[in-house]
Amino acid sequence: MPFVPVPKDLTRVKTKVAFNLTKRQLVCFGAGGLVGIPTYLFSRASLGDETAALLMIGLMLPFFFFGIYEKDGQPLEKILKHFVYAQFLTPKERPYQTNNLYAALMRQAEYDKEVSKIEKPKAAQAEKEAGSRQTPVSKGEKGVAQYHPSDAR
Repeated sequence: MPFVPVPKDLTRVKTKVAFNLTKRQLVCFGAGGLVGIPTYLFSRASLGDETAALLMIGLMLPFFFFGIYEKDGQPLEKILKHFVYAQFLTPKERPYQTNNLYAALMRQAEYDKEVSKIEKPKAAQAEKEAGSRQTPVSKGEKGVAQYHPSDAR
């Protein structure tokens, strides 16, 4: 009985479109052919066959690399983008900075103390003002204190 190996990680399995090539490989190889073959045909009369063939190979090689090369699941253009970003676009010296949670908690405690110092006098002042604005409560029937909303003005 024949055995067929089945990969455990199905995310790495690529669907083949034609000639056992993926769509990406077909597009890249087609673009390479569109660039390389006319170059060879138009330059072999003036440069000679060998030189024209080497020029054609040199022009088609990047397209083949973009179609085939893949590292850690990333195609070549992503790898080149990360390389250019790391080498040329970011600063060379990156100082090490920690996110000190204890220092953040200490700063927050200081802010809370400062806020409470500011709020205590204001709260006392507000209570003092509210106490002076209270209207006297009138006694109603049977000596029970009654409050009417119009007294608050």
